[in-house]
This record gives sequence, structure tokens and C-alpha cells, in this order.
Amino acid sequence: MKPVVIIVMGVSGSGKSTIASQLSVALDVRFIDGDDLHPRTNVEKMATGVPLTDEDRYPWLQQIAETAANYTQHGLSAVIVCSALKRAYRDIIRQASDRCVFLFLDGDRALLAERMQGREGHFMKADMLDSQLATLERPQDDEKDVIRMPVTLAPAEIVAQTIALLEA
Repeated sequence: MKPVVIIVMGVSGSGKSTIASQLSVALDVRFIDGDDLHPRTNVEKMATGVPLTDEDRYPWLQQIAETAANYTQHGLSAVIVCSALKRAYRDIIRQASDRCVFLFLDGDRALLAERMQGREGHFMKADMLDSQLATLERPQDDEKDVIRMPVTLAPAEIVAQTIALLEA
């Protein structure tokens, strides 16, 4: 498989970190949690329940794009967790590297909310789910670099199907 950066995307509660970490192990590539690339001010805003604006997200998306480009330019693959909720956000990453694939973890609000209520110690609070869902622009058919997976599948199945599609 040629070097690729897989951006595991979706709203909070979709299982991005779980799937990304398992995918990185299965592919034996670097796992990068996009939350670690947020400026501190963004984390503080989210922790207090304040949704981020596009202006807030821009430096974060640029950092993710630069990280993805750095990996592929050096012939390396990686898996990065990034919500990438809007097409414009995905386009920022696409402009940095044409070797990115987006894995969209899609699920309904009830299941996502249930998952979020079971998490402890995460800065994203369950009541911010509606804000993320309102922001979400589901990938369209013309976004050929997107793999769509339902969150109702077991993580191992999502990982196996994703790898099979990447190798095809």
C-alpha cells in the first residue's frame, strides 16, 4: 500500500479514537490524536461548553493538514483523528496532501448521545453533540476520498473493511 494518511472523522461519540488506534495497530503506522493538535484556547473553550467557531478551528485544521503532508512527503503513513465536520475543513486537509483518505464514522444521534454519556474525563461534553451534528456536512458522493462506515458495526469489522477498501 502506498503511503497514506487516514483521517478518521465524525462527530464526538462516533468512536474515532477507538477505530483510529485499532487501525493504526493493524496497519503498523503512527496514531495521532487530532485533539492533541488543538491550541490550548480551543480545548479550554470546549471544556466550558463553548462551541468552536471556524476561526477557532482554522489553526487546528492547518496543523492537521501540515502533519498529514509531512508524513506523506516522507513516504510514511499515519492515522489521524479529526472530526472534519465540514467539507471546507476536509478541503483544507486535501489541499496539503493528495494522499489522504477520510474514514467517516456515521451514526444516529441517539446512539452517539448514549456513547458520550458513558465517557468520563473527556473535554467534549454530551450536550455539545447537537452543536456538532448541526455543523456536520456529511460527505457527498463527489468526495471520492471518503470511506463511510456505520458506527453500528463492531470496531474490528470497521477496521477490517477499511483495510480491505484501502488495499483494493
